[in-house]
Amino acid sequence: MNDQAGQGLYTPSLEHDACGIGFVANINGNRNHQTLSDALTMLENMEHRGGKGSSPKTGDGAGVLLQIPHAFFQQVMLDSGIELPEEGKYGVGMIFFPCDKQVRQQCRETILHFIKSLGFELLGYRPVPVNHDVPGPGALEVEPHIEQLFVQAVNPAWDSSVLERKLFVLRNAVTHAMNRDVKGGNEFYITSFSCRTIVYKGQLRTDQLREYYDDLQDERVTTALALVHSRFSTNTFPNWKLAQPFRYIAHNGEINTIRGNVNKMKSKEALFRSSYFTDQELELLLPITNPQFSDSANLDALVEMLVLSGRSLPHVLMMLVPEAWQDNKLMDPHRKAFYKYHASMMEPWDGPAALVFTDGNRIGATLDRNGLRPLRYCVTRSGRVIAASEAGALKIDAKDVLEKGRITPGKMLLVDLEKGRVFDDEKVKRSVYEGKPYYQWIVQQRTKLRLEPVPENFEEDFHTETLTKRQQA
Repeated sequence: MNDQAGQGLYTPSLEHDACGIGFVANINGNRNHQTLSDALTMLENMEHRGGKGSSPKTGDGAGVLLQIPHAFFQQVMLDSGIELPEEGKYGVGMIFFPCDKQVRQQCRETILHFIKSLGFELLGYRPVPVNHDVPGPGALEVEPHIEQLFVQAVNPAWDSSVLERKLFVLRNAVTHAMNRDVKGGNEFYITSFSCRTIVYKGQLRTDQLREYYDDLQDERVTTALALVHSRFSTNTFPNWKLAQPFRYIAHNGEINTIRGNVNKMKSKEALFRSSYFTDQELELLLPITNPQFSDSANLDALVEMLVLSGRSLPHVLMMLVPEAWQDNKLMDPHRKAFYKYHASMMEPWDGPAALVFTDGNRIGATLDRNGLRPLRYCVTRSGRVIAASEAGALKIDAKDVLEKGRITPGKMLLVDLEKGRVFDDEKVKRSVYEGKPYYQWIVQQRTKLRLEPVPENFEEDFHTETLTKRQQA
């Protein structure tokens, strides 16, 4: 299927959705299975925000993102005779392989080539145990073969931040090669490839996700955070790839500016330079955005690129989904300067949209400046933060509620599990813009074209014999 061109009267650019999103996080960073279980319960309670096909058993998509359960993977891989390195020293790829065995073998060979050429060592594959009786008939027809891939760096000096960037390069290089060189390779998809997080998702109903993946039912799978998404989309064909969460975000709404965003990113990619990536790595990464992706997938891809090239996660979300700052006379001038500075390099990815996001250590939620998607949260005395598309998605004892409210237009909430703190909009954004003199940069270096002198008109003589050549040029 060509996602870009569509089939018949179906036009991918006209897709819309009204999904369910949310997360559960332990502020102190303690990992347990209950966090995952509660997030899945929240997801199941948002079934009304999930779409279905002509068969009620076929869902539009559901998924969960969690921290890599190191102890669990260490044990199950040891049972297969593979010893994993210490936590944070290896990457796990969650892969949707094509069902055709021959194509799958070609995919493995391509993966191995890039693993070796990009400084990694293959540790092994693990078939992901799933229940094939769970998906509806529409989803079952296009069900992928799912495996986990484990790799470690040849260079032991790579810390988790470097490893995360290198895994990003590896994933993109492999994906581009599959689409370009392997016949049937467009069915290949990596849901996540990280040393911090992993994504379990599929073209499932919300109540099918836990049943489908055996790992999600295993008490040994623990996490301090879990981010969930229930997909409700119209005018779409069945597609396991488009289920969310993606690698950094889950999104409810639509990006009305998507065509311009993707087109402008194409021109920006030609100018990419980074101290975090070599020119060769940047070449392997591109393109970052793709018209064949959904609007949410393109936003996620850009969030990932900007985070891994040195910015904090809140910084990136402020860049891409700014609040209404232009005519706000009450806004801190330094905060306004941050938005004005970044407006010169990045156009807004405007909604209406609600977003939950995480990098594996921090998790949060934000609403775009339109504010037309609901997003509620509560902080408990027992040290948890729960956020969802609506109140009541997860049952909480009223006596345990320390604070509750809703994310308002353009505002953000962040939970930092490493620091054990919850940051409101003012605190999280102040921590982003206070570190750099954006106001001084704007005053000293901004050029206003309307104040520039009007260029003088001048006539240039031309020679008749070169006229045709100049016109063609």
